[in-house]
Amino acid sequence: MDVSSALGRIVEERAIERIVFDYAYYLDMNMPEKMIELFVEDCEVSYAPNFGATGIEAYAKTLDGIGTFFRATSHHVSNIVIDWVSDTEVTLRAAVLAIHRYTKERPDGVLYGQYHDVIVKRNGQWKFKQRILKTTMATDYHVRAANPIGRVE
Repeated sequence: MDVSSALGRIVEERAIERIVFDYAYYLDMNMPEKMIELFVEDCEVSYAPNFGATGIEAYAKTLDGIGTFFRATSHHVSNIVIDWVSDTEVTLRAAVLAIHRYTKERPDGVLYGQYHDVIVKRNGQWKFKQRILKTTMATDYHVRAANPIGRVE
């Protein structure tokens, strides 16, 4: 790969990382309408078995009420690795630490895990095609932690 092509990839990867960070920011700021803009129409989202959505309309419904369910959240995303499938598709994995303060009286919920994403470029913009949350462990979390991260034994 020549320097110009490598530089182009770096620029694209920064744009891809940006949507990952924007997702966390919009979730933490209670901006579901902005979160929806980060996904393609035919998206697939899985946060746990029986908790996710296929298609943008179904995904939007999963976001109903996040402002009344959580008093605050704090999503920390790191260890991003991007693998190129084509010029318009990548797979991405990232570590996530998510802290949830609930509106109901209960302990704060903490989730430790990974995002496994397929991100595609459509109409010049990178967007989530598939987002799967895999869980390492959780403490006082509101959803039964599932989609465990498989470990090599």
